[in-house]
Amino acid sequence: MPVNLGDVVRSLSVFTQQQFMLENAARAFGDDFCLERQGDVLAETGLVVVIPGDDPVQIANSPQLDRLRSLAEVRVFHDRPATLDEQITRATDAQILINSRGQVHWREEALSQLPKLKMIAICSIGTDSIDLVSARQRGIVVSNIPGKTAPVVAEHAFSLMLAAARRVAFQTAELKAGRWTRAENISLTGKTVGVIGTGAIGRQMIRLCQALGMRVLAWTFHPSAERAADLGVTFVDRDELFRESDVVSLHVKLTDQTANLVDRQALAMMKPGALLINTARGGVVDRDALVESLHSGHLAGAGLDVFTTEPLPADDPLLQCDQVVLTPHNADQTPEGVELLNTGAVDNVLAFLDGSPQNVVT
Repeated sequence: MPVNLGDVVRSLSVFTQQQFMLENAARAFGDDFCLERQGDVLAETGLVVVIPGDDPVQIANSPQLDRLRSLAEVRVFHDRPATLDEQITRATDAQILINSRGQVHWREEALSQLPKLKMIAICSIGTDSIDLVSARQRGIVVSNIPGKTAPVVAEHAFSLMLAAARRVAFQTAELKAGRWTRAENISLTGKTVGVIGTGAIGRQMIRLCQALGMRVLAWTFHPSAERAADLGVTFVDRDELFRESDVVSLHVKLTDQTANLVDRQALAMMKPGALLINTARGGVVDRDALVESLHSGHLAGAGLDVFTTEPLPADDPLLQCDQVVLTPHNADQTPEGVELLNTGAVDNVLAFLDGSPQNVVT
């Protein structure tokens, strides 16, 4: 049978790349990792990649994991650890964790008990599930996925805005209850939207709102005339944005600086009848103050994909607000969005093994 020279060259290239990655990993992990040559195959022992709680399923069935299985033992747990002890037990052997959905939080009390751990790859842009200070002190590389799913998330935020403006959830519930309740809706064309945060998702949201004919105000920690011109927006301070906007849409990371950014005072500054949209993180908004503002009628509605406590408890007061549209933190959960996240996480792991970490946040 004739040999295809091209296939031979490609096989040698893949083998050489894998060998290079494994040798880099051996240098990085020291005694926790060793290489054995078996004939013409370089076999590895000791490298363990753990997905500690893939619930609901995101990466477990992804073909992207096959890119790691030739380099490491990949352990996938399909439920969330019920206790801290269970969480630590799952991760004890891991040099690398892939944190899918951000459901497992890695704080000092857990990281301090994982001496083998060298890297955490987050399947999202948000890093609030990781104690970055502790990780940095322990030399643990943390990588996220900036920007990949920005169009998907912005599309979801835009949809929440439309649904809240047209009171879709309330009117659907009324019809299902047998009532013909024709509520007054809100038209958005020509209105002002205030976008807080002009990263990749915020920029996409700006474009969508502009296409609808909305005027855009924006706030960011680092405004500039060049960025304003590029985006076609007016940068204002936060107070002015809250006062002037018919819709406020949140697109910032949860940090010490942004926790409760939308507090009782900010909500009071918003126009009567305004809308609040949050696809960032629940902790950016004071939940109790938001509920008060909705019940009082000061805000006309809210579209929320994120919450202070997740999953959302059955007794959360937001569930008693008729004028809210709620989704379970799944703004990026389309088939395209999920695979972009999975690909990005595995790309970050492979870059780390290659000795060139990317998208590092520690």
